Amino acid sequence: MRTSVDYIIVGAGPAGLQLAYHLAQAGRSYLVLERGKAAGNFFKTFPRHRTLISSNKVHTGYTDAETNMRFDWNSLLTDDHSHLFKDYTDKYFPDADTYVRYLGDFAKRFALNIRYGTQIAKIDRQDDFCLTDSKGHTYVGKRLIMATGVTQPYIPAIPGIELIDNYTTVDVKPKSFQNQRVLILGKGNSAFETAENLIASSAIIHVASPHPLNLAWKTHFVGHLRAVNNNFLDTYQLKTQNALLDCTVERIRRKNGKFVVSVKYTHAEDEREDLVYDRVIACTGFRFDASAFTPACRPALAINDRFPDQTSSWESVNVKDLYFAGTITQMRDFKKTNSGFIHGYRYNVRALARLLQTRYHGVSLARETFPATVEEVEKRILRRVNSSSGLWQQFGFLCDVVSLDGDEARYLEELPVDYFRDTTEWRDRRLVTVALEFGHVENDPFNIPRFPRAEKADKSTFLHPVLRYFEGGTMRTEVHLLENLYGEWRDPELHVRPLREFLAQQLGRGRASRSTREPALGTRRGARTAQVTR
Repeated sequence: MRTSVDYIIVGAGPAGLQLAYHLAQAGRSYLVLERGKAAGNFFKTFPRHRTLISSNKVHTGYTDAETNMRFDWNSLLTDDHSHLFKDYTDKYFPDADTYVRYLGDFAKRFALNIRYGTQIAKIDRQDDFCLTDSKGHTYVGKRLIMATGVTQPYIPAIPGIELIDNYTTVDVKPKSFQNQRVLILGKGNSAFETAENLIASSAIIHVASPHPLNLAWKTHFVGHLRAVNNNFLDTYQLKTQNALLDCTVERIRRKNGKFVVSVKYTHAEDEREDLVYDRVIACTGFRFDASAFTPACRPALAINDRFPDQTSSWESVNVKDLYFAGTITQMRDFKKTNSGFIHGYRYNVRALARLLQTRYHGVSLARETFPATVEEVEKRILRRVNSSSGLWQQFGFLCDVVSLDGDEARYLEELPVDYFRDTTEWRDRRLVTVALEFGHVENDPFNIPRFPRAEKADKSTFLHPVLRYFEGGTMRTEVHLLENLYGEWRDPELHVRPLREFLAQQLGRGRASRSTREPALGTRRGARTAQVTR
C-alpha cells in the first residue's frame, strides 16, 4: 500500500493534533501517522505518577476566550475556542488519563486524518520523503513534520549507569522502596515527583546532579522545579534524613547487593566520596529518537544529541522540508521559555502552520493591512498586549510585528523573534516588534524593589510589553511599558502615553492627534527609550 500527501505528520500527540487541525482548516493534503492505538499515547504512561503539573484554571474572572487561554495550559487551539479542557475536569492539576480522553475527543471532533497503529521503521528521501512502517506500507510526502516528542530516555555517560533503574520503567509503588536508601539522579520535576512519592516509605533519599537546583518561581521556566513537587526541600532543610547533592557521579558499581556510587562534589574543593544505596534511579530526562532516518535525510542533532537542530522556522538545519513540532522545538529556547510544554508549543505549531502556508502556498503572513498612523498602530498593539495568550505564554520567544511600508502598515501575529532577524526578506524592512517579557531577577524573587513610574519601566521584573524598532536588520531603539499587577496595560499615563510617543517617533508622524478619550502628548513623560547607536 502506498499513500501520497503534501504533508506527513509523525505523532498524534498534542503537537501533531494541533498541526493537523491547522492544515485541515487550510484545506491542505496531510496524513498523521501514530504508532499507538489512539491519540496522546505518551500520556498513557507519563508522568509516571499520573498527575499533570500543567495548570487547569477554570475560573479566571475573564469572559474573553483568548484571555482565558493565558491561564489554560492544556487546551489545544481552535479558531472558535470550542474544545476546551476545562469542560473535562475542574482539577487545577488534572489527571493524565483525563488528558488522554481530551486528545482522543479532539481528534474525533475535527475528523483529523490519522492512521493509528503505524510504527515507522524507516524514513528515506529521494525527491519526496518516503516512510515505511513495520508492516511494509509506504507513505510519501513532500514535507515531513516530526511531532513525536522525546520518546527515548536520555542516559548520561556514567560508567555503570546501565545497572540502575530508570524513571521510564521503575516500579512506582512506594512499598517496594520500604526502608531503603535511594539515590535519584537529576533535579527536574520527574526527579522530585519520584522523590515525593517515596518520602514516607524510604529510609533516605538523595537527589543529585552536578548543578544547583533551579526553582521555576525564580527562573520563570516551568521545567525547573515547580512548587507542587518541592515538599522534598523541607525534608532536606529541616534535616529529616533526605538531602540534595551538587555532585558529579563518576562511577556506579555493585558490591554486596548494594550500589556504590562514586561522586565528586561541586562546591567542596573537589571532595570525593563513595556513597552506598539500595536503589538508584535515573531521572535525567528524554531525547529525540532519530534512529528511523537513513543517512540521506537524517537530521543533525543538538544539545547533547537530545533534540534535532533547527532553524528559526523549526526546519532541520541540514534537511530541507523536514520540520519539527511539539516539545522537541524547545531546542530553540532551551530552558528559557515554554516551547517544551503544551501551553507554549501550541503557539509554535500555529506559527509553523502559518509559515508553511507562506512558504509553500503563497499565503501572506499579515493578518491585516491598515494606514500607518500612530492611532491605528497603537489601537492594535494595545488590543494584542491586553488579550493575546500567545505573547503571554511564549514570552520573549514569539512576537507580533508591525511592518512599516511607507503609508501602509501590516500586522503579523505571533512569530518567532529570531525569524525576523534570520530571514533576508525582513532585514531590509522597518519593523516594530511587540513582545511580553520578564525582567531579570538577581536574588529573592519575592523581595524585589519596584519602580512604579513610566520612565523606569525598563526596570520592571514582572511580565510586561517591550517594543523594539528595527531598521536595516538592526535594532535602533526600544521601549518598555510598566509592569501591571493584573497584566493589563491601559493606563493613559503609565502605558498609553509612552506607547504613543514611541510610535510617533518611529513612524515619523510627529505629535499624535489629540483624542477626547485619551490625553494629548504634551511634555514627554513616558517610558525611557534606549537609543542604540548605528
